[in-house]
Amino acid sequence: MAVLLLATAGCTPSPPPPSATATGSATTAPTGSGSATATATGSATESATGSASASPGTTTASPTGTGTLPPDSDETAAPQNGDRVISSKITHDWAVPSTTPFTTKHQNPVPLAPPPAEPLPTLYSIGAGQHPTDTPPYDQLSFRFNGAFPSYDISFVPELLADGSGLPIPMPGTGAILKVAFHGAQAHTSDGKASTIKTSPPQAIGYRALTSYAPAGDFEGVVSYGLGVGRPGTAAPQTKVRVYEVEKIEQGRHLYVVAIQLDASSWK
Repeated sequence: MAVLLLATAGCTPSPPPPSATATGSATTAPTGSGSATATATGSATESATGSASASPGTTTASPTGTGTLPPDSDETAAPQNGDRVISSKITHDWAVPSTTPFTTKHQNPVPLAPPPAEPLPTLYSIGAGQHPTDTPPYDQLSFRFNGAFPSYDISFVPELLADGSGLPIPMPGTGAILKVAFHGAQAHTSDGKASTIKTSPPQAIGYRALTSYAPAGDFEGVVSYGLGVGRPGTAAPQTKVRVYEVEKIEQGRHLYVVAIQLDASSWK
């Protein structure tokens, strides 16, 4: 419970568009959507009861246990009856994904469901929030998916390149760029005519650690984003990253949330 309380205290979300969705706290049931394998130095798993185990190598994480507060606390709307957290866990504990990317793999059937449902996990919304009173204080960008958790890789990159074209994507005013690539995912409808993203914060976020973000691609089953970390400086600190997965019912919708948290203690 201690880690969950740290992950939820003192959250200040970014200003949402008028149609933003959210949820509150609730008790949970020990049901999940499958298993994941997380590979990274310093990775950890945690059930929603607060017990955690860290290992330097490969960690197998499965959604187990119950919890009361979502560690992806950047919701902005009042909860509905029935909203609840189903499961939550840390897939990668505080570490710098510099030489070895954070990698988490999920085995999902393709298609996830017969038409007219989308064949892959679809990105439904993006949320941002600050947790200045936690230890360490952190900023967060969360990605909410329909259907299931996608696999993903997270690493620092020298510049953000667009998927497909390889052209650089400007991210001015940042000290470093953290890239997340979701595999076996999409952010568009199957006919390619519309985005599946319903709500998202402005790209210029302006937090201490999380300064901005930018899309880098929605191409051949890979959805990519760059996160701007800190501001330019002669001695920019290495920023630790933690990753949470939360399966939940939010505003009556079954969502799978990947919350990327940036240690803000070194950024002023």
